[in-house]
Amino acid sequence: MDGYGVQVGIFLGLTTLVALLTWWRCRRAVPDGDAARDYFLAGGTLSWPFVAGSLLLTNISAEQIVGMNGSQQLMAAWWEWGAAAGLLVLAHVLLPMYYRYRCTTTTELLEHRFGDPGIRTIVSVLFLAGYLFILLPVVLYTGSVFMKSMFGLDLPIVAIAALFASAGLAYAAFGGLRAIAISDTFNGVGLLVIGGAVTWFALAAVDFDLSGVPAERLGLWGGNDSDIPWHTLLTGMLFIHIFYWGTNMVIVQRTLAARSLREAQKGIYVAVGFKLVLPLIVVLPGIIAYKLYGPVGDVAYGRLVGDVLPPWLSGAFAAMITGAVLSSFNSCLNSASALYTCDIHLKYVDPAAPVRRVGQVVAVVFTVIPVLMVPMFQHAHSIIDLLQRLNGLYSMPVLAAFLAAIFMARVRGPAVKTGLLFGAGLYAWFTFVWSPLHYIHLMAITLGSTLLVIALVDRVLGPGGHAPVAAVSR
Repeated sequence: MDGYGVQVGIFLGLTTLVALLTWWRCRRAVPDGDAARDYFLAGGTLSWPFVAGSLLLTNISAEQIVGMNGSQQLMAAWWEWGAAAGLLVLAHVLLPMYYRYRCTTTTELLEHRFGDPGIRTIVSVLFLAGYLFILLPVVLYTGSVFMKSMFGLDLPIVAIAALFASAGLAYAAFGGLRAIAISDTFNGVGLLVIGGAVTWFALAAVDFDLSGVPAERLGLWGGNDSDIPWHTLLTGMLFIHIFYWGTNMVIVQRTLAARSLREAQKGIYVAVGFKLVLPLIVVLPGIIAYKLYGPVGDVAYGRLVGDVLPPWLSGAFAAMITGAVLSSFNSCLNSASALYTCDIHLKYVDPAAPVRRVGQVVAVVFTVIPVLMVPMFQHAHSIIDLLQRLNGLYSMPVLAAFLAAIFMARVRGPAVKTGLLFGAGLYAWFTFVWSPLHYIHLMAITLGSTLLVIALVDRVLGPGGHAPVAAVSR
């Protein structure tokens, strides 16, 4: 068998092995009496290793590995180091509140704190739109770019994306969060080990010498014209991480599925530790690729892996990357299913609807549309930069609602709803009409302005407000 055959054989073998191990673990699980919690939160049975593994692999998907290495500059490491702060806010501020109110979705906290189910619905719709039109297409696009560049596949990007989407749908629709978390952990261990090997082989390929790489690509303090100017670290960067790690259902869902608050926090601490060293896997190889190939952008990592790893190891790594892509994709599908089913369908359409069936239908819809959107992302200058820009359309207004829930719980629903609509419109204006500053600064301005509008509208409405709903112990 030639080198290419070995590569493909190992890739298919390991991918199948993870699927079989996941099935074996899932079939031993005892179903929870609550159908929604069993399907969307694995019955609340995850131990800390599975929480940590699923957190990492849901985040470290192709859009992270391909996009951050594709930037080919060290300052991209701030996206990883800043994540540690967001995770700690989740562990010590937001997660205790989610557990206190026994939340199935993150948006449920807003209903409990404001006593207004409409706020929960609006935020769910914003999340669903972000997943459908931004996150899912980007995950499929970047995973497809990696596989095409690594294997030299003579297939359209959209065809590879359709294969990824079909496999991800199988996990999300039929296995629920339990299957996702288990497969995430198996793939996560392999990804960390083999990802470290990629960095080592890449360094060996340049004799552990990065001379010749421009100084601006090795610096941590970006200038005004860089993707991450140094002053943005003092404004919107922290809030981006608090939104992503603290309120985003795709991430928080696996911590809500832990056996207890303490078990979830232990998983988060492990994830924080890994985040501090992950730039060795998701940033450094891109810089090495710059020395080898020049500014090749998002194809840098796939080309590097294909060149520096022996065929048997590159096949194994392709299997882990496939697992990472599937992890982010099927996690997002499951989160979208949970948000629609629990926050919209059961509340407004049919309270007695079968949870699993509704979730499966949502997963199918959220699979087909993103595949059709993949070609729209093929001409992006920097996929990680584009992803963060587009996320601002809903991330800062949503974060404002959560911050109001924590610090302004007696604010009334109409004020929060007004703020949500204002924030989304303001950032859309900044994005598509007038961009006077870097988008990370504009995110901070959007957040502050939204909170101010919430406070002012509530003041105009006059005295009053509701008392937060009593907590439910868990």
